[in-house]
Amino acid sequence: MRVSKEQAAENRRRVVEVASGLFRERGFNGIGVADLMKEAGLTHGGFYGQFASKEDLAAEACARAMDVMAERWNDSAETPPGDKALAALLDGYLSPRHRDHSAAGCPIAALGVDVSRQGGAVRGAFTRGLRPFIDRLQRLVPGRSAEAKRKAALATLSGMVGALILARAVDDPALSEEILEAARESLGRSGAAGE
Repeated sequence: MRVSKEQAAENRRRVVEVASGLFRERGFNGIGVADLMKEAGLTHGGFYGQFASKEDLAAEACARAMDVMAERWNDSAETPPGDKALAALLDGYLSPRHRDHSAAGCPIAALGVDVSRQGGAVRGAFTRGLRPFIDRLQRLVPGRSAEAKRKAALATLSGMVGALILARAVDDPALSEEILEAARESLGRSGAAGE
């Protein structure tokens, strides 16, 4: 049975959205095409009509996840006034809620290690998607020069992502919370100090 162009576009969008969450939750190799399509409510046979390969889907899903998270960062950072924007971003990112919901969370922390093992299309999508996060943080962190602000933004992002990865990895809830709290405090202080 043929589907309309509109239905085909909707099916593709649905597969990308489902893959975006499942890849963040399970990793690129943690789910196969057949199970992914089943989760999207479609048959396995329709996959190759939509995507050239799983890597093609992974690149598109990665790009979509990065775009959605960048929009959230922009929205959350615009709400508080001035210097409170960085603190609000840290509080949301380094929270138990974010730690516990990787499928809807930051693709940088959820996929970073996996991306390093993927092909050029996925790595390219990740790299392009990473730049808005750096740019956003660069506008939020203090610093005496553009170079100082960029270095502070890169260090802040690295600290945020690293803390979230560690907090998700440990099996001790108290230690997990301690990691998040320490990172919120440390990154908040270093951001307030500037250069």
